[in-house]
Amino acid sequence: MDYKKLLDHSNNWLKYAILLHLFHEPKDSLVEIRNVALVDDRIQKHLSSVANFHASLVTNHKNPDLPIHKLMFLLDLGFDMEVPEIKTAVDEILKHQDEHGIYQSLTNVPKHFGGAGVDVFSWCLCDAPLLLLALIKAGMDYHEHIKPGVDYLVSLCRDNGFPCAASSELGKFRGPGKKADCCPYATMIMADLLSYIPEYQDSQVAHCCVNALLSLWENSLDLHPYVFYMGTDFRKLKAPSCWYDIVSMAGVLSKYKFVHQDPRFKEMITLIRNKQDKDKYFTPESVYMKLKDWDFGQKKIPSPYLTYLCYRIFERLE
Repeated sequence: MDYKKLLDHSNNWLKYAILLHLFHEPKDSLVEIRNVALVDDRIQKHLSSVANFHASLVTNHKNPDLPIHKLMFLLDLGFDMEVPEIKTAVDEILKHQDEHGIYQSLTNVPKHFGGAGVDVFSWCLCDAPLLLLALIKAGMDYHEHIKPGVDYLVSLCRDNGFPCAASSELGKFRGPGKKADCCPYATMIMADLLSYIPEYQDSQVAHCCVNALLSLWENSLDLHPYVFYMGTDFRKLKAPSCWYDIVSMAGVLSKYKFVHQDPRFKEMITLIRNKQDKDKYFTPESVYMKLKDWDFGQKKIPSPYLTYLCYRIFERLE
């Protein structure tokens, strides 16, 4: 695939990611473009936000303003612990870990939803896997900082994926669904987490997650546990990958080679490919209004970043 045209039409922060992840240039050869990328006003705002990692209550996991989503965005572009604000964010994550090795977020679940109605450090399966994954992407030692929490979360897996689960600090809180159902978002981000861990990449748990997600796709007209649908809105192209949509889902599943020939996965990929324009670009079909200052925060013209996300998916299939 020709990435040169995409590179030429991208802002510096995206050029850095393209050179690193699509052209596979060594990081030490990209110091100049990295430094230029870091001074972009939008990148600076993200860095400022993640440096105050626990300043925001986690009350809505799909909020793109959450520091964890911004941190994942920065890490996925290729920025690392050499950036002071990212190191500060990682240090803040490490400060709050429970007895199972799971990292906690600052939350406040109202009493009428089963919580205590006070600010408390806790975790649920809609955020804990992301914190562990951020530590992996930041290069933290797996056995020292990550494995205990991963192993505990893995123990929660059931035959149909991962449930809606939360720590004791959140009381009786549970999402709007049947207790026996899987939580599609938790299952997706657990699948993402496990894809980065050699001992779990081809494990029974990883296969269980992937099969659960593909089954939801196959039965999308009938199955929508915890109000997670795979209908019209899910199938709209959207960036960044911080919630439950087809680009996020295909991005996770594409990391598992054993799924590449599955007809259900291939159906997802075909749907995405068919949305390319004549220049092989992708235009957002849904946006986060809080991110309107980015090229993926509008629906009128092609988005280099969304195109980059799709290209990364396609590259894994080659």
